[in-house]
Amino acid sequence: MPENSRPEFGRRGFLAGAAAVAAAGAVPLTAAPAAAAPTAARPNILLIVTDDQPKHTDWAIQNTIAWLGGQGVTYPNGHVATPLCAPSRSSIFSGRFAHNHGVRNNGASAALDQHTTVQRYLSQAGYRTGLFGKYLNSWALADNPPHFEDWLLLQPSYQDARYNDNGTVRTINGYATNVIKNHTLAFLDKAATDTRPWFAYVTPYASHEPNKPAPKYADTPVPAWNGRPSVTEEDRSDKPAYIRDATATLTDARELRQRQLRTLLSVDDAVQAFHDKLAALGQLDNTLVVYLGDNGYTWADHGWLKKSVPYSPSHQVPFYLSWPAGGLGAGTTDNRIAANIDVAPTILDAAGIVPDTPQDGRSLLGDQRRDHLLVEWWRQGTGAGTPNTWASYVATDRQYTEYYDLKTDAAGTVTGTGQVLFREYYDLVSDPYQLQNLLYQATPQQEQALGIPALAARLAADRAL
Repeated sequence: MPENSRPEFGRRGFLAGAAAVAAAGAVPLTAAPAAAAPTAARPNILLIVTDDQPKHTDWAIQNTIAWLGGQGVTYPNGHVATPLCAPSRSSIFSGRFAHNHGVRNNGASAALDQHTTVQRYLSQAGYRTGLFGKYLNSWALADNPPHFEDWLLLQPSYQDARYNDNGTVRTINGYATNVIKNHTLAFLDKAATDTRPWFAYVTPYASHEPNKPAPKYADTPVPAWNGRPSVTEEDRSDKPAYIRDATATLTDARELRQRQLRTLLSVDDAVQAFHDKLAALGQLDNTLVVYLGDNGYTWADHGWLKKSVPYSPSHQVPFYLSWPAGGLGAGTTDNRIAANIDVAPTILDAAGIVPDTPQDGRSLLGDQRRDHLLVEWWRQGTGAGTPNTWASYVATDRQYTEYYDLKTDAAGTVTGTGQVLFREYYDLVSDPYQLQNLLYQATPQQEQALGIPALAARLAADRAL
């Protein structure tokens, strides 16, 4: 069975789809002071960010795809600019690359300038704001999240978790995804009496390790999966040392995939509940819904069973957008490169707010197109078996990566010589699974023919922006 298909098992069927509009360049934008459209014209905003959800998980999110794919836009080339939780979420909030917002690792959440966040803009513009679920790694549970007036902040766990519930830290019994769903529904219900437009940031812990499913899905059959060519890759001599030493197997990947899919079934239930609530409130058409993962995940690709690497499964994510009242409800597909740095600009554009702080992303409501995306990741500390800091030029047809002698501390401070330690280049048209590093033992003439000098210069320029 194809990895994207899903048998019914008594659940709603799949609707394909999705569409128009995409992002463009990676140049910081400094605009005029913030301004907003009249309140009555502004959409509600529902931003759903899952945890460690890779692509090829469609089987588990059929209701989500039926709604957001069938009545919105699907971005098959959706990416994150840093495949790690806190840096990615900070990019979602701010529309900025991690090297600009400063949250280069999961310990550096305090580096995010809260004045640059989409929640600040929306709150200041008169939106009712709510946060339900995971916020930022290393954020103290007792600290209230800025610019939200209603929140249920999760200390990551799947069952009987601890929460900051509007300033009170307490345990709430039950499966975390369901708890988050119910608090979100209560927030949406307030729209019946509160006429302000609203922004709900909903972020379940699924499908992060330990990928514990709800009891009702603990034994749900999951379609068989035979891996990808990158999972059974026999010769990794052309890869960096941490990949040559990686030991994850197809069996490991199958077990992880099964757990992830089962946890995502509860997310799909929550998304369906949000759809039904918005329909009952009469707010379905004028709600902009954005759904994406905060990073992807490898299923033993090249022996690696994690994230944080430059290979496609790590930084490609499910990415959907729906807003029927804004013309995004036809169920179409947009093949342009979209990224997490585009989320904040898109939301602000829909709300008629002009940002007064720099942004690297572009609104997906426009027609701009980027020909590549900068993807970057920083090593924290000196532990063995982890990648060195890297940056990558990612296009739809090729990818060029450099690894550097750089590391960060818990605050995100960077040290090191910056020397290039290893390089990779993949032709994604002929080699979509990134099996042959064309720079391995390449001659200068071969590098020139591949256009490596120009790519290296472009990558250096992107990192400096």
